Amino acid sequence: MSDRPSVLFVCVHNAGRSQMAAGYLTALSGGRIDVLSAGSEPREHLNPVAVEAMAEDGIDIAGNVPKVLTTEAVKGSDVVITMGCGDTCPIFPGKRYEDWDLVDPAGQDLVVVRQVRDDIKRRVEGLIADLLPA
Repeated sequence: MSDRPSVLFVCVHNAGRSQMAAGYLTALSGGRIDVLSAGSEPREHLNPVAVEAMAEDGIDIAGNVPKVLTTEAVKGSDVVITMGCGDTCPIFPGKRYEDWDLVDPAGQDLVVVRQVRDDIKRRVEGLIADLLPA
């Protein structure tokens, strides 16, 4: 890992979970971690309920755009966190991989998406503590 770690969040549509995680990691790490997100089958737009839930916690992801997962993004990341994307994420030796089992916010109401958001925030806080020891 370099002086400045890089993390890639991957989910299927890159419209909810991975975008929320990237938003939290960007904000909570104070820019000390490079953050990417992508999807194996990206949607055209972000999930509006995910955008709303994040805005409630002061994180603006409204301007983000879903991106397709590339081999280069995986190669360039120190940590790859998958969120239900199955076997579509390429595996490279020497990378740290984690799979976060999270409810897919697609089609869910705001109450459920808030729970997903809060779960993601806790996990991101733990990731920051691990990657940026005091």
